[in-house]
Amino acid sequence: MKYIGAHVSASGGVENAPLNASKIGAKAFAIFTKNQKQWKAAPLTERSIGLFKENCKKYGFLPNHILPHDGYLINPGSPDPEMLAKSREALLDEMQRCEKLGLKMLNFHPGAHLNKISEDDCLKVIAESINICLQNTSGVTAVIENTAGQGSALGYKFDHLKTIIDMVDDKNRIGVCIDTCHAYAAGYDIKTEDGYELTFKEFDKIIGLKYLKGFHLNDARKGLASRVDRHESIGKGDLGEEVFIRLMNDPRFDHIPIILETPDEEIWDKEIAWLYSVIK
Repeated sequence: MKYIGAHVSASGGVENAPLNASKIGAKAFAIFTKNQKQWKAAPLTERSIGLFKENCKKYGFLPNHILPHDGYLINPGSPDPEMLAKSREALLDEMQRCEKLGLKMLNFHPGAHLNKISEDDCLKVIAESINICLQNTSGVTAVIENTAGQGSALGYKFDHLKTIIDMVDDKNRIGVCIDTCHAYAAGYDIKTEDGYELTFKEFDKIIGLKYLKGFHLNDARKGLASRVDRHESIGKGDLGEEVFIRLMNDPRFDHIPIILETPDEEIWDKEIAWLYSVIK
């Protein structure tokens, strides 16, 4: 069974997210547990925590189908000591917020070397950041998102993700989220049937499908291997509809959260309905 949703608003409190997800026909959702453009936020109140759990139960959302995303400022691979310390503190706070909400995963971008350290050194720093967060939390899996490879961001190659995972101490609490736009922009030709099969065969060989914890479903405004991160609505970009039909009918991707991050939230309900409609 597929669990499809979108990255919904938590405006007014995280407890509103399950309601917002239910309104668009979602069976999964993603949220920011705090303002994604600020380093710090007020602690979650017991009231918000209680209402969030209550509303998840009311609308039928299980923790395994909720994929929170960390803030945009965080760079777990930063070459700058001060920025790295702030990023690690913020990432840990995000994981602790997930822990309090009873959530099982936190999705984040691995980081960027900013052309100041080598890729290998940056990957080591990222893994160290993850280890610090895992050592100071329990029950929350760190889910690394593949990137488009824009700028100096790492994570656009499956080998990058594999290298990070290899250096994480607790293999039971590390995973990967695949963003379809990012994969395509990074050079993985998921658009064609042969390219799709080759991509996931390569993923399984290099990383292992057991580490796949979720998807971000996005069409791409830019072409294959563009290394440009620009999301588009489903079927309106360079990827087209076929890859999403193929993915919806791929049993390997049952039972994990499949999250829309497409740019027009006004049609999320229609996109979700269409994705369910193409399942054979």
